[in-house]
Amino acid sequence: MNAKLTLISHRLCPFVQRAMVVAEEKRIEHERIYVDLAAKPDWFIALSPTGKVPLLRVGDTVLFESAVICEYLDEISPGSLHPIDPLQRARHRAWMEFASGLLGDIWGLYNLPDAAAFEAKRQSLGEKFDQLERVIVAAPYFAGDTYHLVDAIYVPVFRYFDAFDPYVDLGLFATRPKLARWRRALAARPSTVASVAPDYATEFAATVRSRGSYLGRLMSGSGRGAGAADAAVQ
Repeated sequence: MNAKLTLISHRLCPFVQRAMVVAEEKRIEHERIYVDLAAKPDWFIALSPTGKVPLLRVGDTVLFESAVICEYLDEISPGSLHPIDPLQRARHRAWMEFASGLLGDIWGLYNLPDAAAFEAKRQSLGEKFDQLERVIVAAPYFAGDTYHLVDAIYVPVFRYFDAFDPYVDLGLFATRPKLARWRRALAARPSTVASVAPDYATEFAATVRSRGSYLGRLMSGSGRGAGAADAAVQ
């Protein structure tokens, strides 16, 4: 693989983080370019069929969609992050798709304007986390000792809570020990650390607080006042 790789990104996008984790995990040399999605440059609009990130420019060819980019990065580098067995490989891909739904749920969680909608979404997210708790091995990774592509895909799911936790306990990990253990194992990997800027959690938390959503108000210590965070997770 001799073509230059350029990953076109946004600093806070979770789907971009997937590709960055895989690139770091497989030690793939690449350039990163960040764009402002609120003021998309013309060159980016011309490259992206969906108007979204990530994009991976491989020489003169442009790939889009994070799952496609992650699979490509895995395939062009030595070894594979997928299981050898076709059935297990398909199972992992199914749970990778499940992670995409979780990212959408978390997006809703930090954008909902009122307490009732927020609590309904938190409960729904907890039910999906229960499904994960039942299927993962988390010793320490999804399927046991070996790190797979499915593990990389879940990094941005858990990273959101690194930004939330200093401000509010959403109560999603205390009763799900395997999920908590998996989250800690992923957070400790160098590829996870290197996939975002050092100030990611601070920057993302500030973005959520600025939106005036219910969670943003909790994180700002406003809204319902003292005890709001505790009440939100009962």
